[in-house]
Amino acid sequence: MPDRIQMLIEIALQEDIGSGDITADALFGDEAVEKSGVIVAKEDLVIAGLEIARRVFLTVDHHLQWERYFEDGARVAKGSRVAKVSGRFKNLLRAERTALNFLQHLSGVATLTAQFVEKVKGTGAQILDTRKTLPGFRALEKMAVRAGGGKNHRLGLYDRYLIKDNHLTGISIAEAVKRAKAHNTNRVPVEAEVQRLDQIDEALSAGADILMMDNFSVEELKKAVQKVGGRAKIEASGGITLENVRDYAATGVDFISVGALTHSARAVDLSLEIL
Repeated sequence: MPDRIQMLIEIALQEDIGSGDITADALFGDEAVEKSGVIVAKEDLVIAGLEIARRVFLTVDHHLQWERYFEDGARVAKGSRVAKVSGRFKNLLRAERTALNFLQHLSGVATLTAQFVEKVKGTGAQILDTRKTLPGFRALEKMAVRAGGGKNHRLGLYDRYLIKDNHLTGISIAEAVKRAKAHNTNRVPVEAEVQRLDQIDEALSAGADILMMDNFSVEELKKAVQKVGGRAKIEASGGITLENVRDYAATGVDFISVGALTHSARAVDLSLEIL
């Protein structure tokens, strides 16, 4: 696991524990009490982040024993035990909230992603994430999207060209695509955002691999798909929800990117119950 993830875990633990757990210290002092706890799903969900939760517990106390009952990406029914952790009681309590914070958030991302994936099933469209992630959490959130059955868009500014409207100040789409392709030594996809149907031919003539149709209506997307005619992949983006994603997918687009997967996913309900 990358060192930056361990750093994130340690920052989160320091934020919560600070100079010490004064409640547990007052109640139990130096007593070597050992207990077990189980993480329980309080609702139906798709689990993600179990390895991160394990790492949180073991960072607090490497003697703790961890057992998981599911793998990331599994659908977990309400009431199911997800994992069990055993060892020094005080250290279970120290790690509890931080471990659950990671697990609830990442499982929320996976659960929402799975709902979008289910909505477009059978259409051929793939659900993509975006760069709208919590700072420092991108690798984890994109992992959670994969656990939910979605696909990752670009990881950052370094692994794919995406020419957006803000780039096109004083430069045409065609010229922007040509410049990107001239610098494309790694042969990664060159994607260009188009905001009107009359920009499609210009982007295609310059060799764009993917066209992002931003804030197009369903009817406009149908016309765009027909106009592109398979000459490039098409991504729909902007204003897409669980209620309308099926309609967008049915237009024939290849990809649907949804920022809400990461920036608006609700944390699911999981708890640690001491046995």
